[in-house]
Formats: sequence, C-alpha cells, structure tokens
Amino acid sequence: MNIKSIITAALAVLVSTACSGGAKQEKVMNKEGKTIVVFFSHAGDNYAVGNIEVGNTKIVADYITELTGAEQFEIVTHKYDGMAYNPLIKLAQEETRNGELPEYEGDIDLSEYDTVFIGGPVWWGTYPQVMFTFFKKHADDLKGKTVIPFTTHEGSGLANCVEDVKKAFPGAFVQKGFSIYGHEVRTERAKVEKWIKGLGY
Repeated sequence: MNIKSIITAALAVLVSTACSGGAKQEKVMNKEGKTIVVFFSHAGDNYAVGNIEVGNTKIVADYITELTGAEQFEIVTHKYDGMAYNPLIKLAQEETRNGELPEYEGDIDLSEYDTVFIGGPVWWGTYPQVMFTFFKKHADDLKGKTVIPFTTHEGSGLANCVEDVKKAFPGAFVQKGFSIYGHEVRTERAKVEKWIKGLGY
C-alpha cells in the first residue's frame, strides 16, 4: 500500500469516527415516548420587560407544552421573591461565583420520560444556580434520554447552558438547544413553533 492509500484510509477512519460521535448527540427522539419540560422562571422585576406576573421562561415552557403535549415540572424557590432587578443580579453573581445550590420545592421522577426539555433564564453566563441543585439531584436519571436545553435572555443567547447541561448529564443525548429574547416571548410564539416543528413534533 502506497503512502497516498494509507493517508486516504486514515482520513476515512477519522471521518467515520467523527460522524458516529456526532450521531450520538443528534439521536432521533422517541416521539411516542413521554416528554416533560423542566424549567425555572422568574416573575417580578425583569430586565427589558419590567415587573411581570408570569416569568419569560414560563411562557416558553407553556408554548412547548401546548405544542408537544409534554408535562411540566417547574423548579420553584422563593429565595428571589420580591427582589428588584439589580440586587437579584448581584445575588445571582455571588451564587455562581460561590457555586451555591439553593433548595427548591418538591421533586419529580424522571425515569418515565424519554425526552426532557430543560429551560431557564441566563444569569451570569449560565442557568440560575437553583437549576444546578436540580441537576445534581438528578445527575444519573437522564442516561440514554434526549435532553433539549432552552433559554430566555437579553443578549446572552444560549451562553454556557448547553455545555453545562452536557457536564451535568454526561449520559444524555443533549441537543444544541434554543434561545429567545425575553422581551419577545409574548409576541413571537411563531419562533418557538418553528423550533419545535424543526424537532419533528
């Protein structure tokens, strides 16, 4: 075998390996299985939309539920209730820096679900720390399941959320995710519909 043939064969192996690795992350979802939307949403004083009764992420979670027939589990903590935006952001920064894990109310058994949407606002480059409390408690529960991150934001996009979900659930098939501006969620349902349709629902 000449040098050219050896190089060609080596490249073929590399391409095959790369493609198979990519296929793991793009596993086809089981549409016949059960789906749930797990999310944290902050009502009250929010950047760009003012004082709101329903959090931006809650609205997106409701859209997903309506479009897919999914169930919901909302990660609820009262730690941030009634806080103005600037003090809240300062607290969020401190929690992220210190790796704090605030408690949340209730819990859910994820074993019966095949697809799990995970959503929240972006606070200091990733999801709020209370979501990481949930991640830690359920670190082994999403092996082999399809996980779809989504965020609401005002300029951060997905930030580090997808990578942090991959780290939290290394055995899951984590998709690339979806982000939408918080100030758009009440008027741009069509963007969520387009995304969900692209997933095959």
